[in-house]
Amino acid sequence: MDIDLNSDLGEGFGAWSMGDDAALLDIVTSANIACGFHAGDPVIMRRSCDLAVERGVRIGAHISYRDLAGFGRRAMAVAPGELTAETLYQIGALDAFARTAGDRVRYVKPHGALYHSAAAAEETAEAVVAALAAYGDLSLLGPSDSALSRAAESGGVPFHAEGFADRAYTPEGRLVPRGRPGAVLSEDAALEQAISIAVDGTARTPDGESVPVRVRSLCVHGDSPGAVAMARTIRRTLADKGVRLRGFV
Repeated sequence: MDIDLNSDLGEGFGAWSMGDDAALLDIVTSANIACGFHAGDPVIMRRSCDLAVERGVRIGAHISYRDLAGFGRRAMAVAPGELTAETLYQIGALDAFARTAGDRVRYVKPHGALYHSAAAAEETAEAVVAALAAYGDLSLLGPSDSALSRAAESGGVPFHAEGFADRAYTPEGRLVPRGRPGAVLSEDAALEQAISIAVDGTARTPDGESVPVRVRSLCVHGDSPGAVAMARTIRRTLADKGVRLRGFV
């Protein structure tokens, strides 16, 4: 069986940095690179693309609401036409650096508040998908059985379902909000969940209930405590269990 391992990278800004991107790029198969709206700047975006191409890692545009101060985690009211334009803007900016490095942006993954809003609200999902359809030759990475997956199918955009190694799930199969206790899993719990999702297609809620999580890509957040060690252990353990790590695009 195959699965992709992705991580959110390039999330520094100016002199401020987050996570060890270079180390994670030696482990993951796909990199969701911030495009300047929630994090990232031109220097970081270019460096991230250069490192990804050097390591044969697929490049994805990690788009967001325009919210540097809130790291893209604040819900915002953005008109559909504006959101489509802002999505195109972010994809185009990152694609310039990806092409300069010798590859291109292969897919798009929304970040933070936009991820959750587009998963639930048809209008938001359709605005995001409209940008991908207009740009062309892109896939969409997001939660399964969501407004995003439905909009992608309607819009003719290839969709790939994503699960999370280091985030807890609700009984409905959605992520536990970050503000709640237990929303972010420990390294040991993340390893257990990664194996369960990749091998069995299930995860467990904080109450121990099993929920289906059938995905093509598995995310380890680059800003999680011990992210590099966690990602390395997950990759090694999945390989030991016969799971092949391979990019989904």
